[in-house]
Amino acid sequence: MIKGIHYYTGLAIAIYIGTHLLNHLLILHSEAMHINFMKKTRKVYRHPLVERILLTAVLLQVLSGLFLVTQKWVKADNWFDWVQIFSGLYLLLFLANHVRAVMVGRHKMHVDTNLYYGAGVMNMWPQKLVFIPYYSLAIISLFFHVACIHRIKMKELVPEEAAEQQAIGIMILGCVVTLLIIFKMSHLKMPANLKKSK
Repeated sequence: MIKGIHYYTGLAIAIYIGTHLLNHLLILHSEAMHINFMKKTRKVYRHPLVERILLTAVLLQVLSGLFLVTQKWVKADNWFDWVQIFSGLYLLLFLANHVRAVMVGRHKMHVDTNLYYGAGVMNMWPQKLVFIPYYSLAIISLFFHVACIHRIKMKELVPEEAAEQQAIGIMILGCVVTLLIIFKMSHLKMPANLKKSK
């Protein structure tokens, strides 16, 4: 039952995160395209009902994930298992902290938690020394975690070696996506009004 909760809440969160990462990748074209796409998708994921579902999914994902780590820890017998464990743990910490930071920004600081909310810190010294690795590890952990789950599911359909190669391919893709997003976000020209407020 707990595995089912973790799997299906993970799918719900993955749909949101996939959209979120696509939005981040759009800054490779232009910041305007990123902001325009974000405004359109916010109409969906910030709808009160959808947002409650997502927040509940995050809570259930964290709780079920902590339980599953204790089960997986004693059974881990290869490096994919350990990657799944540690990437999952990092994602749990990141999700809890990231959701908190966005909610504080929106409801207490009353600021627009758009591209510049996160990128602002990524362009500040010495904060960038912490925030760039923190955010990079989150994206990498997501792809690595998905890769490990993909490997488990695909082993039922294809030879184990093929499943492992596919998983490694997903991991490599994750590293490339991370480099593109982080490079662009850490080299943004921040709006003048944000610079003054910092």
